[in-house]
Amino acid sequence: MAATPVGMNRFYAILAGVAVLGLGVLGYLLAKPATVSIPAHVTVQASDTAGFHGYFKGSESAPVEITEFADYQCPFCQTFATLQMPTIEQRLIDTGRLRWRYRDFPLQQHAFSRVAAHSAACADEQGKYWAQHQRIYEGQAEWAAARDAAGILRRYAKENGLDLTRYDSCMAAGKYAGRIQASYEEGVRLGVTSTPTLLVGGRLYQGRFDSDAITRLVDSLAPHATQ
Repeated sequence: MAATPVGMNRFYAILAGVAVLGLGVLGYLLAKPATVSIPAHVTVQASDTAGFHGYFKGSESAPVEITEFADYQCPFCQTFATLQMPTIEQRLIDTGRLRWRYRDFPLQQHAFSRVAAHSAACADEQGKYWAQHQRIYEGQAEWAAARDAAGILRRYAKENGLDLTRYDSCMAAGKYAGRIQASYEEGVRLGVTSTPTLLVGGRLYQGRFDSDAITRLVDSLAPHATQ
């Protein structure tokens, strides 16, 4: 028996609805950034480090320079970055007494540390390194416990006003994997074994630090700077 016009109209309406839903799902999947994985142990090329020596805060003429080797997924590094660094910046960096150099030292046991470091590096090429750096540390408890940290880090990039098309391209290409590896290898050569580790005047300091300890250290190295 032939279908009634009403029944056929209902059938075509359902079919159209399914088609629209399918197109919506397909569009979402195509627009959704692919899962990001930053390779470790890559061969470092000369271009990876050309003209790059780390991420800096403070004046080049500051009498003391401290290099921090840190891991974005390290809890002690997170505490230092969020609780101690603001005071260090106010007391020492902003006053011209200290220049701070940050180097990535992603630990093998931390699954997302290289992805986080790469997210910050991709933000750097848009002039937003320190904003992304701080947001990553502030959100460590969120992304470190996620099944896939990349999407959360991308949200931070959006919050910081990055061009997401450029950011996604940078992340997908693993553009700074060699830079991160070079930073890690520098730390290994110097004897870094844990994070955070500070390099000051050729000497390594490992463990937990606070702003008062850093201030005393700077005072001991450049006492005339306090006059």
